[in-house]
Amino acid sequence: MASVEIVAEHERILREIESTDANCIGPTLRSVYDGQEHGLFMEKLDGRIRNHDRDIEKMCNHHFQGFVDSITELLKVRAEAQKLKSQVTDTNQRLQDDGKGLVSCMDDLRRCRLQQRNIATTIDRLTHCLPVLEMYSKLQEQMRLKRYYPALRTLEQLEQTCLPRAGQYRFCSIMAENIPRVRTLIKDTAMSQLRDFLESIRKHSNKIGETAMKQAHVQRAAVGRRLRKEAGLGAATEVDGHGSSPVTEQDSGILDVEDDEDDEVPGAQELVDFSPVYCCLHIYTVLGAREEFENYYRKQRRKQARLVLQPHSNMHETLDGYRRFFNQIIGFFVVEDHILHTTQGLVNRAYVEELWELALSKTIAALRTHSSYCSDPDLVLDLKNLIVLFADTLQGYGFPVSQLFDMLLEMREQYGEILLKKWNLTFRQALDQDNYSPIPVATEEDYRQFSSQFPFQDPDLDKLPFPKKLPFSEFVPKVYCQLKEFIYACLKYSEDLHLSSTEVDDMIRKSTNLLLTRTLSHCLQYAIKKKNVGLAELVQLILNTTHLEASCVYLEGFISNITDVPPDTANTTKLYGTSTFKDARHAAEEEIYTNLNAKIDQFLQLADYDWTAAQGGGAPSDYLSDLIAFLCSTFSVFTHLPGKVAQTACMSACKHLASSLLRLLLQPDVRQVSLGAMQQFNNDVKECERFARTDPVPGFQGDTLLLAFSDLRQLLDLFIQWDWSTYLADYGRPTCRYLRVSPHTALVLLEKISRLMKDTSRKGTMFAQFRKNERDKQKLIDTVVKQLRNLISAHQT
Repeated sequence: MASVEIVAEHERILREIESTDANCIGPTLRSVYDGQEHGLFMEKLDGRIRNHDRDIEKMCNHHFQGFVDSITELLKVRAEAQKLKSQVTDTNQRLQDDGKGLVSCMDDLRRCRLQQRNIATTIDRLTHCLPVLEMYSKLQEQMRLKRYYPALRTLEQLEQTCLPRAGQYRFCSIMAENIPRVRTLIKDTAMSQLRDFLESIRKHSNKIGETAMKQAHVQRAAVGRRLRKEAGLGAATEVDGHGSSPVTEQDSGILDVEDDEDDEVPGAQELVDFSPVYCCLHIYTVLGAREEFENYYRKQRRKQARLVLQPHSNMHETLDGYRRFFNQIIGFFVVEDHILHTTQGLVNRAYVEELWELALSKTIAALRTHSSYCSDPDLVLDLKNLIVLFADTLQGYGFPVSQLFDMLLEMREQYGEILLKKWNLTFRQALDQDNYSPIPVATEEDYRQFSSQFPFQDPDLDKLPFPKKLPFSEFVPKVYCQLKEFIYACLKYSEDLHLSSTEVDDMIRKSTNLLLTRTLSHCLQYAIKKKNVGLAELVQLILNTTHLEASCVYLEGFISNITDVPPDTANTTKLYGTSTFKDARHAAEEEIYTNLNAKIDQFLQLADYDWTAAQGGGAPSDYLSDLIAFLCSTFSVFTHLPGKVAQTACMSACKHLASSLLRLLLQPDVRQVSLGAMQQFNNDVKECERFARTDPVPGFQGDTLLLAFSDLRQLLDLFIQWDWSTYLADYGRPTCRYLRVSPHTALVLLEKISRLMKDTSRKGTMFAQFRKNERDKQKLIDTVVKQLRNLISAHQT
């Protein structure tokens, strides 16, 4: 079985060898040698070879005769072929000899045609190359003239049109290689010019802003002239009744611009050459890098904005510091506004508004910070006018500036405080320099001058001949004029703030009320309360405040006149001058009472009573005589005061004198009092009563002034007359003779008398009969003391 399989396998291998390519027979043979029967295969192979050899031999024998016949025919053809070859060779030689001339002519014709074709080709190539060379020459000329945007257009045409037509020439390749470098050069040059432009406008933004502000100032002045001309007012401003006028903005020195209708200030944009921006924008647009250019431009301008919005540390010291700050901001936004309206998309409205919001917030913050250091009202007013011009200039370019005007209203509070401080010094200086004496008027001209300064009308005084005296001191016209100056100062700040007349009137009235109720009131209080102020000065202060109070109605009319708001308009703020001067007058009156009482106390300190004297003198004490003389001279000065003030001062002085005398009598240091001392004290009280009866101040009815001494009088009568039975019997009745004597006061004084009598009795220096009288009196005193104590206890219960 194994041999059959081997034989079949060998048969298969032989078929593969017969049918397979010789290059692939290796694996087949390897399978033979891998087996164990390769000898048998070789035998099989030899047998197959012999079979094929026999087949080949049979086939050759079958075709041999045909082969022999073919060789015989081929030998016959060779002889004919040799003959044909000889004939062809002869024919060719003849053709060669005959065609030599023709070939020569054809060569010449070929060369001519080749030259002609080369010339046509050269002309065609030159036709395509000459535009390239001309375009390149034009490019070089434009680069030399720094016309970069046309050069870029030429470069684009050269690259896209001319060079492709010219072909692949070496100079074209060189040009094509140079095109990116030329583009880069143009791009870098344009960017360099843009940097120079940005640096230039950064340096000259101050000049640009200054020119823009001058232009806005001239335009506003022209509008103002036109409005005044239409109103028929000419160039004059409204004046008050005395011919003075408020200082307008042109007087503040904000801008040195001549007020001439023929003056023309060039536009701020004309100071700037924007061509580098346009050129760079166009170049970057052509190069497809517009976004890169826009980002760079905006980034650099934002950096410049931060520098512009950084104020100097000493900006608040002078107006020039604020002016430079504003000029730089205006210059910056004038450029941005021009770029916004002359380029398409380089900057947009949102970008400019974003910068403006930043600038506005930074500017307002800087102004709030630096203006807080300012203490000069003139500088604040000039700053306000400068801010208004700054706002008007930017508003002319379409920027919203309402926040600036809101900040100006905030600054107005600071301006008002600065004015109050300034006027505080002015009022105090006027008070310190005042002589507190009526103003002497020698001539009619002097009288008119004071009348023009202060609204004073007195028909009785007008009838008097010259020289005469005005009832008030120089402080009154000075204060009135300063009040008007303050109102003018408030009005000057309110100008150009786009406020209505009612709002201006309300602001002025509120500021004036602050000046009256705070500043002037404090100054008057200072003058009243300062040391060494005399009664004459206080009297003159009362007269001054009386006339100033009467002038408040004229101030009301003055404010209404300059603001064109009738005083009877609804919700119009009223001036508090009347209450201010009333309060000051009342304070002066109280100070008069206090000073008068202090003078009385000074005189009473000179009192030197001998409280143990056996018998009193017949005349009043010297200190009291001097005191009465002082009071007479003092009350004679009060003739110019309102009646109630003089009467109140006189009554207050008498009451204080009476109470002080009573305290002097009852003071704890005085432990013993004699009836003789009581006699002397009674003489002094009688002198006081005599003074009260002389009516030192007119206007008292009957013995009203004597009532001040009634307590003392009843007390002294009780002790001098020793009328204890009447006192004790009638005590508590409305008709009691000694109604004003309290049991406590009577007890204190009686104990002092009792104490003296006991001491005298112990010394035993009197006669026996005298000692008996004293003992009886002492018993009576003890009885009265006991009864007085019972009254006091009953009253307390």
